[in-house]
Amino acid sequence: MSGSSYERELRSILGGDRGAILASTKTTTAQQRAAYLLCASKPFLVIRGAGSLGVDLVALRGDFSFPIEVKSSRKARLHFSSNPRLTEQYTDFVAQCERSGVVPLYAYRIKGIRGDSWRIFAPELEFVEGMGKLMYDRLPKVSSTRSGNLVLVWDEGMPLSTFLEHVNGSGSRAIGALFADDLDEQDRDDRPSRSLTLPPVRPRVG
Repeated sequence: MSGSSYERELRSILGGDRGAILASTKTTTAQQRAAYLLCASKPFLVIRGAGSLGVDLVALRGDFSFPIEVKSSRKARLHFSSNPRLTEQYTDFVAQCERSGVVPLYAYRIKGIRGDSWRIFAPELEFVEGMGKLMYDRLPKVSSTRSGNLVLVWDEGMPLSTFLEHVNGSGSRAIGALFADDLDEQDRDDRPSRSLTLPPVRPRVG
């Protein structure tokens, strides 16, 4: 399969195409397949980010949306230094997303293995807020070598099935519920503490 084929595969999975999901999960565990199938009931609108958009895919849904760069390789490590365009693309991708407050994702598909072959990463961002921050904090980040070159290490990524459990609320609370809980906790922290005042004790006469 070519890189564009893997783009279509991920687009179909996130878009809730049941046939494509079943075809992509033939060698996964039952739990991983169930996580993929959550998208059949809670699909994203996935559009190709061709042209001036500068990203491969954009997944849109009412509660959570994100732009995605799709990478594939037969190797467990994808070094950005192997192609100067990859580093330039990374820099532009991060800058655009930071300006708009969007959390960008890298989806890395390793070829020729059984099981969940997708891994999800986020680039390092200086500032993230809102619902996206909850997912961002849980995601493995794009690594750097000792010489400072960017690298995707497949073994360090979050399996796509785990990512889908998070964003669809299976096995844990949905991102929206997590965000609401964080706001409730912050609201409680901001409230002034109330001390219990007891009435004065009057001495007993006689």
